[in-house]
Amino acid sequence: MKTLPEWTDLRYFLELARAGTLSGASRRLEVEHTTVARRIDRLEAQLGSTLFDRSREGYELTEMGLALMPHAEVMESAALAAQDQLSGNQIEVRGVVRLGVPEALGVRVITPLLSRFLQGHPDLSIDLLVQPRFANLANREADLGVMLDAPSTGRYMVTRLVSFRLYLYASPAYLARHRPILRQADLAEHDFVDYVQDRLASNELNFLDELGFVPRRRLCCTGMMAQAEAAAAGLGLMMAPPYVIPEDGRLVPVLQHEVFAERSYWLVAPVDLYRLPRVRTVWNLLREYADAQPGLFVNGGPAPVALPLPRTRKG
Repeated sequence: MKTLPEWTDLRYFLELARAGTLSGASRRLEVEHTTVARRIDRLEAQLGSTLFDRSREGYELTEMGLALMPHAEVMESAALAAQDQLSGNQIEVRGVVRLGVPEALGVRVITPLLSRFLQGHPDLSIDLLVQPRFANLANREADLGVMLDAPSTGRYMVTRLVSFRLYLYASPAYLARHRPILRQADLAEHDFVDYVQDRLASNELNFLDELGFVPRRRLCCTGMMAQAEAAAAGLGLMMAPPYVIPEDGRLVPVLQHEVFAERSYWLVAPVDLYRLPRVRTVWNLLREYADAQPGLFVNGGPAPVALPLPRTRKG
C-alpha cells in the first residue's frame, strides 16, 4: 500500500459495516448506493484486502474487515472530537438512527414520542425496529437499543432507562364469568394469557412462573400487544406494564396492590456509536421522557408490597 486510506472512504466502510446493506449505508450517508459501492471497492483495492462478503442478504465483514473496524472507529472518534471542539459543541443533528425497542414499548410509547420529536429535527430520520425480540447490537443491527438484559461484555454505554412494574389485568367480561379473585391464592383457578415459553426474548419475561403455581395458559403469543388483545377478548388474565393497557376500559387491574413484578429497561449503545451526535440526541430524548412520565411505568396509589419475585439483576 503506497498511500494511506482517505478518512471519507473509512467513513463509508463504517456505515456499511453498521447498516449491512448498500441501501442502509446510503441513507445514513445521504448518497446514492452506487457511491457507497464505489468507495468500498476503492478502499479494498487500496488495502489489497476484501473487507466484506457480498450476498443477497447484504454485506458482512470478513476477518480483515473486522480487524479494520477498531482502527476506523478510533479515526471516527478523533474526527468527532475535533468537530466538537471547533464548533463549540453546536453540531447539526442529521442522518439516520436505527433504534431497537420491545414491541409494546415501541408501539405505545416510543412511536408517539418520535412523531413529535422529529418535527423539531427535520434532518434526522429514525429506523424503529419494533419486534418481539431485542436488537442485536453486537452485529450492529441497531445503533442503540432498549432491552431487559444489560450486556456484561463488550464496549457499550449502558444506563438504566426506567424501572417498571407488571400488574395483573383482565377484561370485565372475563371477571364476570369466573370466580371472584379476592386474594393471590384465587389466581390458581383462573386462565392466563402469556408469552410462548420456548420463544422468550429474555428470562426476565418469565414473571408468571414466579407467582407460586403453574399458571393455566390458554393462549400464548410472542408479543405483548397480541396478549393484550387476547386478554381484552376475555381469554384470561395477563401481566403487563401500565403503558400497554388501553384506556377504553377493556382491561382492568386485578390485585394491583398485592401482585406485581418489577423489571428494568436498559438503554444500550456501542461506545463508538454513542459518540455520534444523532445517536446521543435520541439517547437523551428517551432518558428525559422516561424520567418525566412515571405514570406510564408504575400505577399510582398507596405504596404496595411487592411479591418476592426473583430477578436476574439487582438495583
